[in-house]
Amino acid sequence: MKRMLAILLFSTLLLGQAGKPQNIFTPEQIPWGPPPPFVAAGAQLAVIEGNPMASTGDFTVRLKMPSGYKIAPHWHPKRENVTVISGNLKVGMGDKFDETKMSTFGPGSFAYLDPDMHHYVMADGDAIVQVHGMSPLQFNYVNPADDPSKK
Repeated sequence: MKRMLAILLFSTLLLGQAGKPQNIFTPEQIPWGPPPPFVAAGAQLAVIEGNPMASTGDFTVRLKMPSGYKIAPHWHPKRENVTVISGNLKVGMGDKFDETKMSTFGPGSFAYLDPDMHHYVMADGDAIVQVHGMSPLQFNYVNPADDPSKK
C-alpha cells in the first residue's frame, strides 16, 4: 500500500511534465511538490529526471528542506548520490540520531552512500539537496516506527 501511494504521487508529478518533455531547468522551472509519504511532511520534492519509483532506470530528484528538517536513520538498497545545492546539510552515520556525531556539508558538497549504509540527515538552515541514482528509490528506516508513512 505504501509503495502504491508513493508510485501514485511520483506518477502525478511526472504526468504534470508529460505534455512537453523538459531536459533543461532554470531554478524557477523546478517542479516542486509535496514529498512522498515515506519522507516526513514539511519538505518539497521535485522529480528532475526519470521515475524514482520505476523498477529500473536513472532518476534525479531534489529535496527542499526547511531549517531543522530531519530524516531519521535509514538505508537504501541501491547507491545514493547526494549533492548539496544550497544551505547546509548535517549528516550522521549509524542507527541512532545523534546531532553531536553529525558533520556539516555546505553548497557544492557531494557524497555517495553505498547500499545498506545506515545514515540520517538534518537541514541546518533551509537546504536543497539533489539525489540521483538507479530506480527504484527506496527508504528503509532502521526503526520502522520512524517511517512517516506508518504514522
